[in-house]
Amino acid sequence: MKSIMLGLALAAVMMGQMPRGLEIPLWPDGAPNAEDAPDVSQPSDDPALPKKFTVVHHPAVYAFLAPKDKANGAAVVVAPGGGHSQLVIDKEGWEMADWLNKHGIAAFVLKYRLAKAPNSHYTVAGDAWADASQAMRLVRKQAADWGLDPKRIGFMGFSAGGELAALMETHFDEGSRPDFSVVVYPGFRPGAVTVPKNAPPTFLVCADDDPSHVVTTVNLYLDLQKEGVSAEMHIYASGRHGFGLRAPATQPVSTWTDRLWDWMKERGVVKS
Repeated sequence: MKSIMLGLALAAVMMGQMPRGLEIPLWPDGAPNAEDAPDVSQPSDDPALPKKFTVVHHPAVYAFLAPKDKANGAAVVVAPGGGHSQLVIDKEGWEMADWLNKHGIAAFVLKYRLAKAPNSHYTVAGDAWADASQAMRLVRKQAADWGLDPKRIGFMGFSAGGELAALMETHFDEGSRPDFSVVVYPGFRPGAVTVPKNAPPTFLVCADDDPSHVVTTVNLYLDLQKEGVSAEMHIYASGRHGFGLRAPATQPVSTWTDRLWDWMKERGVVKS
């Protein structure tokens, strides 16, 4: 059944009949080590796009292709945060997908397995990372069918999703390596990742009044610098944790996506 669902989803996208946020399963025969049980979500006003997930057994990406008149061929896999106990997929998934689409970039919002959900047997380094890697492989494999450049596919993560972003840019093979990485207030133990010299260029952002995450952000930046990997970091005085795209306009942190757009143009991720 999962193979049929994946085939139908891919066919719909290739035929240009893709609704906003089409769910595409990552593993045709079910994810390795996954339970055959329903996911648990909190509904939103859009029945196809839940507000959050609290249990995930069926990893997927939700595809948001950019409008044809704006599409520039770039794509980003977006990993929402939630402390690995939930996925805050509206604020750090759907809203980010809308911003990316507005700028001509395709978005694939990742629904990954949660290592710290009640009674979960999943792990971050094993199962969640495997889902993230599979998402990169899927998007790159289908890039031509979706009008994407397979050499301009990045990975973005918020908080716990930022941990996945750090894992993705430090543990990869040819098919799963992001071409660029965006790490937003990442949450993981300092020193938990080892940066290779061929890590992708990286954009990092956080707020100074989010102390535990700013330490992680700075340490990752310094590790990238030691290996000669191009990186840009922005630390805003205020914003706390989890600002996403919802910071008040009066706070400078609300402009972080402007800095991201500048970086994407300067790095050649998009053509301005």
